[in-house]
Amino acid sequence: MLSNRQLFLQNLAQTTDFPLLIEIERAEGVYMYAPDGKRYTDLISGIGVSNVGHRHPRVIEAIHAQTDRYLHLMVYGEYVQSPQTQLAAALVQTLPPNLDNVYLVNSGSEAVEGAIKLAKRYTGRRRFLSAVNAYHGSSHGALSAGGNEIFKQNYRPLLPEMYNIRFGEMADLEQISTETAAVILETVQGEAGVRVASAEYMQALRERCTRTGTLLILDEIQAGFGRTGKFWGFEHYGIAPDILVCAKGMGGGMPIGAFISSQKIMGSFKNNPLLGHITTFGGHPVSAAASLATLQVLQNENLVADVERKANLFKEYLQHSAIHQIRNKGLMMAVEMQSFEVLKAVIDRAIELGVITDWFLFCDNSMRIAPPLTITDEQIRESCEVILQAIREICE
Repeated sequence: MLSNRQLFLQNLAQTTDFPLLIEIERAEGVYMYAPDGKRYTDLISGIGVSNVGHRHPRVIEAIHAQTDRYLHLMVYGEYVQSPQTQLAAALVQTLPPNLDNVYLVNSGSEAVEGAIKLAKRYTGRRRFLSAVNAYHGSSHGALSAGGNEIFKQNYRPLLPEMYNIRFGEMADLEQISTETAAVILETVQGEAGVRVASAEYMQALRERCTRTGTLLILDEIQAGFGRTGKFWGFEHYGIAPDILVCAKGMGGGMPIGAFISSQKIMGSFKNNPLLGHITTFGGHPVSAAASLATLQVLQNENLVADVERKANLFKEYLQHSAIHQIRNKGLMMAVEMQSFEVLKAVIDRAIELGVITDWFLFCDNSMRIAPPLTITDEQIRESCEVILQAIREICE
């Protein structure tokens, strides 16, 4: 009989020639366990997904309760289903008044696709601006809005009239005009290596979009659901988008995403054509129930308020001459080293020692640290000790 590893290599599609090949049998909290019992600390939360940790009891309870009622019933938006309606109402309560209409989908890429369509339909315009080194997903429209040509060049032609501006550069805001349907930006750039714009830039962006009738789409697929120390990343800047995109951390480990706007803007999908955007599995009842439980855990356990303090612990502990810089917005962190070669060796050794990190798509000399928000002070200390051990072994 073939092993799981052999079946993985033989039958599952791969996207690199060097997969990690870490086999996980179970997970709990910040830990994942191999079949032989080896424990790994997950410092990347499945790439920003497990904000409340793996298998949070409240999330598991909500999943079990919903599976006892019903699973898929009908395409999204036709039947009144309690998990969807309760989740939408809870999301709206966390948001400014102009964001009161939720369209549930299955993933971040799907949410971006829906947001792009919505902006086109509502404004009647076709021109979009996104940022250099932005990452919004890998599906065709989301990739078109991305900002790294290496990832895009072999899939062209992509959507037309998609242009890039420099993230955080005031001068580039002049490119936003009355011909622009939307500007789509990550509130905090993730795959660029945790790049944070100034409040002045974000406010000027908002003002320029308003003045030109351009919709502002903020992608909080990584930054949302408490990751930055606010429930939503845009709260740091005193602005609100016209369309908000979220996914990853909102599901507590279940697949779900959403794009959120006003009833007026979202109403564009109701006619010309009818059913202007549809999804079969978007807002799946089990995922919606898990997402509502996740939202309630973040609020009831006061996890978001403790994010900045925990981020400061990482910065306090991770002191070594091989670390050139630590960039962060809350527990969305990038630890910069000399080169990819050094970083990759450190990451590989840390994994051998039981701590999982990785690098960023467009910043391969920086280590990603984005642990579950439930991580304890002691777990932070232990994880940093392992990373420092790996650095010493590689660099000294």
